[in-house]
Amino acid sequence: MIPAIIIRTLTTGGVYALLAAGMSLMFGVAHIVNLAHTAFYVVAAYGLWYFGQKLGLGPIASIAITVPAVTILGLLSYRFLLNRVRQHPQAILLITIALAIVFQEILLVRFSSDLHILPPLIAGGTTISGVLVTYQQLLILGIVVVIMVTLWLFLSKTKMGTAIRATANDAEVASLMGISVPRTLLITMGIGTLLAAVAATTTTKTFFPFAWTSPLTMVLAIVVLGGLGSLKGSTIGAFILALVETLVVFLLPEQNYMKLAFALLAMVVVLSVRPGGLFGIVFEEERL
Repeated sequence: MIPAIIIRTLTTGGVYALLAAGMSLMFGVAHIVNLAHTAFYVVAAYGLWYFGQKLGLGPIASIAITVPAVTILGLLSYRFLLNRVRQHPQAILLITIALAIVFQEILLVRFSSDLHILPPLIAGGTTISGVLVTYQQLLILGIVVVIMVTLWLFLSKTKMGTAIRATANDAEVASLMGISVPRTLLITMGIGTLLAAVAATTTTKTFFPFAWTSPLTMVLAIVVLGGLGSLKGSTIGAFILALVETLVVFLLPEQNYMKLAFALLAMVVVLSVRPGGLFGIVFEEERL
């Protein structure tokens, strides 16, 4: 049972980590709580299914079309909707939740409420410690590791990454140093949406137009648990709550429907000890 728990925790936590990293990055730099974040994830899942299964273009072509398209959709949403009210958190919340509902209704009209699932990118599997591990699960772990390492290198080693971190620390000072803050924020929102689209390529769960609500709750819990604006905290928090969810599935199979409740309970317990989260920001320079 232990190897099976570890494998499920790593694969589930990997998808959560990609989603949470995107939302955490948006909040850490632009101070935007994007409630439509997981709606982009579901839109990407539908795009992968439509191009790959409905039109028969295959997984590679569907990814090549869907991921850039959803990223551009995120950029347009920020440029023409969120950027105008960036200084008003309440308006951001209302606009993003409305945007998520618009995506939901469009998908509902176009594809109905039927359940869909993406086929594995790689079929087959192998046995590790007596547990069947699919090649799809190994691919998920590989994608997550590559994406997270690439993101870390981008933020720490590139000029644009330095601009993003400077904007996160103090947008006014960054502007005085010659950094284009509007451009940096736009790129940050694009990266966040890109991570949501990439997460959709690794999902093994069924999806439908309303499927954005459950992962949104989990992602918000992960971001708060890890510490608002902390990429490291979001990544670690993703695997912690994935472990809690997996333990409920394996140890309490009849109460499987309560896995989200137990994950939220774990978040509450941690916050009661550390109100700022595991890696809550004490000084602004610690952001990201």
